[in-house]
Amino acid sequence: MTDPIYTRRRLLELGIVLPAGMVLAGHADIFGTPAFAATPQILDADDPTPTLTEGPYLTPSSPKRRSVVPAGAGGTPLTLTGLVLTTAGRPVKHALIDFWQADARGVYDNSGSRFRGHQLTDAKGRYTLLSVVPGLYTGRTKHIHVKVQAPGEPVLTTQLFFPGVAANRSDGIFTSECLVKSWRLAKGRRLGRFDFVLDL
Repeated sequence: MTDPIYTRRRLLELGIVLPAGMVLAGHADIFGTPAFAATPQILDADDPTPTLTEGPYLTPSSPKRRSVVPAGAGGTPLTLTGLVLTTAGRPVKHALIDFWQADARGVYDNSGSRFRGHQLTDAKGRYTLLSVVPGLYTGRTKHIHVKVQAPGEPVLTTQLFFPGVAANRSDGIFTSECLVKSWRLAKGRRLGRFDFVLDL
């Protein structure tokens, strides 16, 4: 019999509070900066990541790659890391994650594969995306489009947003549930984390 995985919500229901210092060690990214921020030992993965509109600019057959930045592209470099989890907090290995976004000027490449790419999570459910912070697309706040699919399961379509962007308040699609976490600047590069939770 396997041990149950208790989420933070379940522990609170049971009246159990963990010490604030109970965390997991982080991992370092290719820049030597901790790519995985310290996370609670008990993962709060009860609720699936919200489904959000796909938008008009999805193109099929994106390249498989972690870096979606073309040579010579401008903008603030971005490293986004995280996990794909089930609602019980279990990592999903080999989940497909497809990213697409506007460039730093807010322009989508609809004839090629600039700022588009897909990857598979590793055996521990981890992913790393190397990109730039997207610019403001007309009528929208800064965002990244994402599709996530566990092997043989339905596709989650959603979008990620960034803290501190004024246009978040007026964007009709924005939801705080999809805000990138651990948002910080290190040596000119923006670092953030987002864990996708699939309805599994």
